[in-house]
Amino acid sequence: MLKWFRKNGSRRSGSKLRMADLDGNVLNEGDMVESLRYNLGECKLLKTDNGYEYESVSTGEKVSWSKMVDAATENQKVRKIE
Repeated sequence: MLKWFRKNGSRRSGSKLRMADLDGNVLNEGDMVESLRYNLGECKLLKTDNGYEYESVSTGEKVSWSKMVDAATENQKVRKIE
């Protein structure tokens, strides 16, 4: 009965968010993507002093990569344009 209250170290220990789009394609600095949030449209992935950001090509608006994480898959809520 006390085993219910033990910490399970295997759950999420050391899990890291991947820089990958919804399809699992790895994202790198300079990649062009289609944003599926915030109506950014086509964006470029940039590395700034604040970390990675998506900059909209049409409006110039910037959004932090952490705001684009899809909770279900832990991937970015973008699609890579090839």
